[in-house]
Amino acid sequence: MVMLKKFQQVQEQWGGSSDVIDHWLEKRQALLVEYVKLAALQPVAASNVVTLPSTEELQKFSQHLVDYISEGHFKIYDMVMDKWAATGFQTTEEISQTYAKIVLTTEPLLSFTDHYANIAKDDELNSFEQDMSDIGEVLELRFAVEDRLIQLIAESLAMPPGA
Repeated sequence: MVMLKKFQQVQEQWGGSSDVIDHWLEKRQALLVEYVKLAALQPVAASNVVTLPSTEELQKFSQHLVDYISEGHFKIYDMVMDKWAATGFQTTEEISQTYAKIVLTTEPLLSFTDHYANIAKDDELNSFEQDMSDIGEVLELRFAVEDRLIQLIAESLAMPPGA
């Protein structure tokens, strides 16, 4: 899976450079594990057998997704701002624009969780396969933009103003 390979590359490149980045990557890894578990529950083309997730599995993934989004928008951002305040670093236009691109992915992710977090046991999951594909693309986009932000953060923390 492409997202897992990219995650490993980011972890190898930026892991250990900051406790903030390590925390962020740990949260992403947990979300990826949940996504991969759900994505594995797809129709098997050869046999046309459809294995759908349980409501508990959908709720668990939806909760992980909401937690990841919240963590990024609040805790991680605050942690970065605290680190920057301690060093006197001011955000750049590139950092602000990169963060804004991350925010654009939030609505489709929350729409997915709104749909699946409260799904009943007997609800039809006709669009599950397409929804998982769509959410995978949004996550891939979000992670790519987050990777750029992680790089900018790591560089800013490695070279504080006046160093």
